[in-house]
Amino acid sequence: MLVQNYISGSTSVNIAASVESCVAGGKLAAGALLPPVRTLADHLRVSPATVAAAYRLLQDRGVVIADGRRGTRVRPAPPIAVPRAFPLPAHVRDLAEGNPDPALLPDMAAAVRRAGLEQRLYGDELNDPELLALAREQFREDGIDADHVAITSGALDGIERVLREHLRAGDRVAVEDPCFTGVLDLLNALSLSPVPVPIDDEGLLPRELRKAIRSCDAVIVTPRAQNPSGAALSRRRARELRAALAARPDLLVVEDDHAGPVSGVEYMSVIDKTRVRWAAVRSVSKFLGPDLRVALLASDAQTHARVEGRQTLGIRWVSHILQRLVVALWRDRGLQRAGRVYTERRQALLGALAERGIRAHGASGLNVWIPVAEESATVQALLHAGWAVKAGERYRIASPSAIRVTISTLDKRDAIRFADALANVIAPAKRASGA
Repeated sequence: MLVQNYISGSTSVNIAASVESCVAGGKLAAGALLPPVRTLADHLRVSPATVAAAYRLLQDRGVVIADGRRGTRVRPAPPIAVPRAFPLPAHVRDLAEGNPDPALLPDMAAAVRRAGLEQRLYGDELNDPELLALAREQFREDGIDADHVAITSGALDGIERVLREHLRAGDRVAVEDPCFTGVLDLLNALSLSPVPVPIDDEGLLPRELRKAIRSCDAVIVTPRAQNPSGAALSRRRARELRAALAARPDLLVVEDDHAGPVSGVEYMSVIDKTRVRWAAVRSVSKFLGPDLRVALLASDAQTHARVEGRQTLGIRWVSHILQRLVVALWRDRGLQRAGRVYTERRQALLGALAERGIRAHGASGLNVWIPVAEESATVQALLHAGWAVKAGERYRIASPSAIRVTISTLDKRDAIRFADALANVIAPAKRASGA
């Protein structure tokens, strides 16, 4: 049956309600293409302006996505809780989860003793002054304006708060492709439309970014340790991207520095002093510990006021126990060592793969991205060989197939063993294809 036969109504409100009812009842599936405005107007015997208004209502509510000449489609459903994966067999090495090496995280128990924890009450300062001072020092060293800094419950919490304060359902956000799954799920949940921008080892491609931002309201950039590819902005690329972004001074620019000082490379920013709306988020999860759930958010004055104002209506503040622990842990001298070790492990795997003729990417961070012809088959074959890795499908929008390998616990000897296993998996596929 034609889609328009499910839709009824004579006003924009009624038509929009009819479409929402069809989506809720399963008559219109995620991704279903709605009829062109004039087609539905003729079918319902209303004016095209009435149907166009209905489609705008649906877009504002996050029910549909308008994609120019490609038409209007039902938005994919927001992400739901994914069932917990079964435990890996004892013989399988986990290179899939993206965790830091626990042995390279600072000593939590010692930090608790140093932190000077005490009870805090309502009416106390929202943020720990010493943590704010540390944050400002770090941001300024990286060339980021640190006059306005907030504390959020992790990087994604900070990004979500910024997006909520500036965007509305249906707005378009330029993202890296491949892109961190958490960002894609967040945009989906906020009814925002991701616009993929290709990347290489130096980050976003300037020419492609110029095209994308013509129709976008925001862009999310990972300056280093890009997840999943490991891309890192070079000084030249950052300069080129700033030039590209200059064409849209109104664009909201968000930088996600989720790995911070263990990325293994210098921080390069695309935010310049003329940018009106911007935010830079730095999580402590990869270098101090994921369970701390603390991130630092530098931003323009208006964004800062909106984010902290909304916080006071909800969580009010991030636990001062966690804030004090972050201060104590940040003093740990082992952080520099962790960054060096991750770099050595990443380069060991890249070198072992190159020796076997396997192309891979990993300019920084904790992950290596390896293009493969068949993701699922490769993942299953590696699992059988004793290695758990992530299929690239969830990270990709339009980019080619690949797998993600987390190197955080992979020493040089294990890197060679993994490279051998992958070579054995890939070789039969190459022979079968005649390569």
